[in-house]
Amino acid sequence: MEVEEALLIALFKHNGVIKEFGLSEEIVSEIADEFSLNEEQRSAYLETIYRKESRIKKSGLWHRLLFRAADVLAKEKLVSRPTQTLKLTNKREWMLTEKGFDKVLELSNIPATQKEFLPTKSFEVQKVVKKLNEIKRPIDYDPFDKKKKVFKTSRNTTLRTRGFRQAVIEAYDCKCAVCGLKIYSPDTLSWEIEAAHIVPNRVKGKDDLWNGLALCHLHHWAFDVGWFTLLNNFKIQVSSQIDSLPSGYGKVGNYDLLNSTSNDSRILLPDRKEIYPHRNAMKWHRENIFHQ
Repeated sequence: MEVEEALLIALFKHNGVIKEFGLSEEIVSEIADEFSLNEEQRSAYLETIYRKESRIKKSGLWHRLLFRAADVLAKEKLVSRPTQTLKLTNKREWMLTEKGFDKVLELSNIPATQKEFLPTKSFEVQKVVKKLNEIKRPIDYDPFDKKKKVFKTSRNTTLRTRGFRQAVIEAYDCKCAVCGLKIYSPDTLSWEIEAAHIVPNRVKGKDDLWNGLALCHLHHWAFDVGWFTLLNNFKIQVSSQIDSLPSGYGKVGNYDLLNSTSNDSRILLPDRKEIYPHRNAMKWHRENIFHQ
C-alpha cells in the first residue's frame, strides 16, 4: 500500500501524468529515494528464461514493483492505464483520474477546495480539453452560454471550468499572451498564468478557447477592468485614461504595466489559428468592458 500511495503522490507532483517506468525515467529514482533504496536494491533484476527461443529476458525488480502498484491503482480506478491515455492524448502515460486526484489531496492534506485552482491533469479533465480542441471554429460565434448557471457548482461544472483552464493554458504554452511571462511555483504545483474569459464568466461567457486568453495575474486584472482590449488583428489597444494616472502608478519597479504595452503590440497567439480568440468575443469586450 505504501508504494501505491507514493506513486499517487509522485503522479501529483508530475502534473498528474508519468510515462511508463523506463530505466531513465526520473520518477523511478524519485520514489526509490522515498524508500531509501540502496544501489543494489535499485539495480536488482529478475531473469526469465525462454527455453523455446533460447534467450533470457532481464527485468528490474523495482520497475516491476512500480508497474504492479500502478496496475493496482488502475484496477481501483485511481489512474488510467497507458492504453487508455493513448486514445485520449496520443501519449502512453499513466494519468490520475478524478478519484485518484481526490485521494492524493487527502494523502497530502490539501483541502479539496484547492482542486479547482491546481493545474494537475486528470483523465476526465483531459476529455474536456480534447473536446474543446476538436470543436470546429464557428464563423458566426455567440460567446454567451445562455444555459450557464454561474452560481451553481456541480461535478460537471467543475470539470468544465478546469477543462477550460487547462485547454487555454496549454494553447498558450503556459505564457501570458501580453508579456510572455512563464513561471511556476517552486513545488511545480501551480502556474502563475491564468485562463481569462474575454466575455466574463459573470455574464455567462462561454468556457471555450475562442472566448479564452492566457494572462498573468496583473494583465488578467487589467484586462478584466478595461485598461486594455484587443482589436480584430489581435493588436492591443490601451485606454486613453492612462494619461490621467498619477506619476508612479501602474509600475512594478521600472516595469510599467500599461505603458510597456504599446498600441502596436500584438498578443502572443496559439500555434493553431482555429483556436485564436474570436472577433465577436473581442468586439463585446471593446464595447462593454474597455474604457476608451
